[in-house]
Formats: sequence, structure tokens, C-alpha cells
Amino acid sequence: MNINSNSNHADAIPQNVNERQKEGVVPEKILYTVKEVSTIMHTNTGYVYQLISSGLLPALKLGSYKIRHISLMRFLEDYDGYDLTDPRDVEKISVSA
Repeated sequence: MNINSNSNHADAIPQNVNERQKEGVVPEKILYTVKEVSTIMHTNTGYVYQLISSGLLPALKLGSYKIRHISLMRFLEDYDGYDLTDPRDVEKISVSA
């Protein structure tokens, strides 16, 4: 483990992601790629691009599209109970017996 040489702290400060993971200190991921979002949502990248282009899923373009963690969580919360098969025709799911 790397220890900051300018520090007078007795505790070692993890310097990289692997060390933070070993220490149980893993920061929440802020941005996801389209591929990561498709994996999280169990769908394909083309569908994620449809959600972005339809305006349902907010994204940033930083060379390639990135989706903020908070935007993905809000999207999943806002559209819980909706049929998103066609992002251009979103309908509330109606369960009939």
C-alpha cells in the first residue's frame, strides 16, 4: 500500500482503486458508458441509444455518450411500471387477469 510521504497520519491512505477496494472504500461510480448501462439494464446498446435519442434517458457527450448514475437511477424510478419496449410509445403497464 502506498503511503503519502507528506502525511503525518498513522493510517495509510489507499492510493489506487484496487487498494481502496481491498480496504472496503469504493467510491460510487458517477458516470456509466452506454455499454455499462445496457449491462445494468439487461438490454443492448442500441436500445440504450434509443432511450437517449428519445429523451427518456439523459446523457452527456464527452467524446462518447455517458450517463450519470443519478440520471440512471431517476430514469428507473420514474419509469417503474411502464412498458418501454418502444421508447417512442411509452405506456403504463396494465395487468389484467
